[in-house]
Amino acid sequence: MKSIILLPLMAIYLSPAFAQLKVKSTCNAFSVDLLNGKVNDVRPDFTGAQIKSKFPCFTSEDPETSKCGGVIYYKDRDLKFFTGRDYVEIGPAFKGQLSIPVMGAKRGSLFKYLGNPKLKDSNWDAFETQYGTLILYYNTASKVNMIRFSTKTTDIIQLCE
Repeated sequence: MKSIILLPLMAIYLSPAFAQLKVKSTCNAFSVDLLNGKVNDVRPDFTGAQIKSKFPCFTSEDPETSKCGGVIYYKDRDLKFFTGRDYVEIGPAFKGQLSIPVMGAKRGSLFKYLGNPKLKDSNWDAFETQYGTLILYYNTASKVNMIRFSTKTTDIIQLCE
């Protein structure tokens, strides 16, 4: 009878000894250089493996065979790398540093940094840059609420909507 009671007690007592420690991946703070088209020296045309090796703290990913091609998500920082389409998307809740104070800026106030847009629409402006294209999206108050930049020009860029 003692062995029947002792066996479950030993199992409960020793079970923590078999637990494994899991290391959570960490990343440095994201610093986005909008004039050179890089996130901590990572360009939008890097492969998924290159991006994940530089930033191992991604929260999820879509394979290259998905609708938008490969996508690496950093949801906790509101940033996405679209590896299949070679662009980066930065949302309004972005946690990091921007080289130009673009997020929340009023439409038309960024001429001194970016010049005139190459293409315009009612809710976005596309600027030609030395590396490709910078697209700024505006909310109803005409303030920037999303940024996309790519190594591709406005003629060949394919965005995922």
